[in-house]
Amino acid sequence: MTDLTSPLMDGMSKSLAKLYGEPLFKFPNDLYIPPDALEVFLETFEGPLDLLLYLIRKQNFNVLDIPMAQVTQQYLSYVEQIRHTNLELAAEYLLMAAMLIEIKSRMLLPMKKADSEEEVEDPRAELVRRLLEYEKMKLAAHELDQIPQMGRDFFRAQGFVDTTVAISFPEVDTTDLQRAWADVLSRAKLIQHHTVTRETLSVRDFMTRILRRLQSQKFVEFGELFDEAVESGQGVPLIVVNFIALLELSREALVEITQAESYAPIYVRLSFSPNA
Repeated sequence: MTDLTSPLMDGMSKSLAKLYGEPLFKFPNDLYIPPDALEVFLETFEGPLDLLLYLIRKQNFNVLDIPMAQVTQQYLSYVEQIRHTNLELAAEYLLMAAMLIEIKSRMLLPMKKADSEEEVEDPRAELVRRLLEYEKMKLAAHELDQIPQMGRDFFRAQGFVDTTVAISFPEVDTTDLQRAWADVLSRAKLIQHHTVTRETLSVRDFMTRILRRLQSQKFVEFGELFDEAVESGQGVPLIVVNFIALLELSREALVEITQAESYAPIYVRLSFSPNA
């Protein structure tokens, strides 16, 4: 049977000590070592199986053929060091020690042949199985630890993007107003009557009419404000006064003249909410 040798355990067995988690393979020239500096602390082991596997790999024993007497003696010496200082930590190690002593005692007894022809199981078989499974898990954990981890080896980039969309209408300039005004005049001239009358037109009266109409509609197309004057056939003067009233309302910031995009129809709306 072949021995499953662990590269990780071989490297650890050759190191003299650990410095900040890294193995140290030779002492610095100016290092002073106190007499008790080489004391072994079992807290560095992850459990009884970890200590037992360390003792086996340290001395290059074959896991499938463990010398129980030698390993048990070394294991008990390690447990004895912590039994006086940390009884809770030593408890689980003592349980493994009892198991090692039992296996050792069973190996000292003469083997009894079973009634059947099956081969008698080695008392160390269960321990070997547990050690091999533990070593596989430890190596797998070591390989997983080498994978970059978020928060340890790298950090996730985070940023804030303001997705709020503000609706911005293009500004209406004088050229747009001139074009719309010219369109209204051309429509008025097509259907105007030539009746000459004298009529007093009030700009304030037309301002009031426009405000009343805008209160019932959110948006009114620019040309629709002049439909009544154009269709009545009263001519350009009435339309001019209506246009002056609209300009006066815009100057006093009572209405807003907007359009959705360039060259789009021009709309008029109130600058304030009538329900406010």
